[in-house]
Amino acid sequence: MKLYAFDGVDQRLELLPLAARRALDLAGLRLSREGFASLAHAERVLLATAGSEHIVDRSRVARLVSPARPEPTAELPQEDPPHHEVPTAVAQALGPERPIPDAVWAALSPLDRYALAKVCAKSSEERVSGAYREIVGHSALSSHVAPAGGIRMVDVSAKPNSRRRATAGTSINLGSVAYQRLVTADVPKGDVLGTARLAAILAAKRTSDLIPLCHPVPLTHVEVTFEADDAKQTLDITCSAETVGPTGVEMEALVGASVAALTVYDMLKSIDRGLSVGPTRLLEKSGGRSGDFRAKDLP
Repeated sequence: MKLYAFDGVDQRLELLPLAARRALDLAGLRLSREGFASLAHAERVLLATAGSEHIVDRSRVARLVSPARPEPTAELPQEDPPHHEVPTAVAQALGPERPIPDAVWAALSPLDRYALAKVCAKSSEERVSGAYREIVGHSALSSHVAPAGGIRMVDVSAKPNSRRRATAGTSINLGSVAYQRLVTADVPKGDVLGTARLAAILAAKRTSDLIPLCHPVPLTHVEVTFEADDAKQTLDITCSAETVGPTGVEMEALVGASVAALTVYDMLKSIDRGLSVGPTRLLEKSGGRSGDFRAKDLP
């Protein structure tokens, strides 16, 4: 059960909290304050808990409020606000001084989006400001920042699965001696590129263990390629990652490319410790709500 400070409702549930209002709205029921107060405290808790869930069980809500007196009345069921972009009415009510990027809006829970939309629809400026501070707050800076500050993992449970792909690239500057030993396969530690490819695949699969707040992603494919440049004496590395899921694989591709380069360095450092890596960057991605991306300097 989630309660908001700006809503002025505490654990006693003497008033109808926004979570309970959401449960009733989605179930197509209207309940007066008297009807809500007539319910046992345990039933009021269960109603607010039902409205805090991602998906509201409408038939359960109807059962919970059936003992209320006066009885609840039926009305047209409402739907949650769209999750992929900020509704125009919400953006207008908040104004430019209270920004909420689409990515931050999408990262809110269904109840948070409902509460913010409800408050922005007909509440006072003081109540709107309180709701913004409590629900959005510091998250306006990044979806990885909690409203009161501090980091958090973004909830992607409401996002649909889609095919997603990302490719990242990096380079390692070898110098003449290390480059020649690499291309002639004359390295004491053995197969440099084979080892680097395996390291990249393993690292991409373990990205969530390495980068805080990254979701574990079930990768369907990882591909690593190498291209040696005789003129520059560099090794270009690309790593592509694919999945079907609710979140992208940009970090998996970047981690894979980075670890491949570090593995090459490790295997060649006995020959030349002055090797340098980079720049490392995202080359392209596809899938997801944000659409496709391709680095501007790519052909």
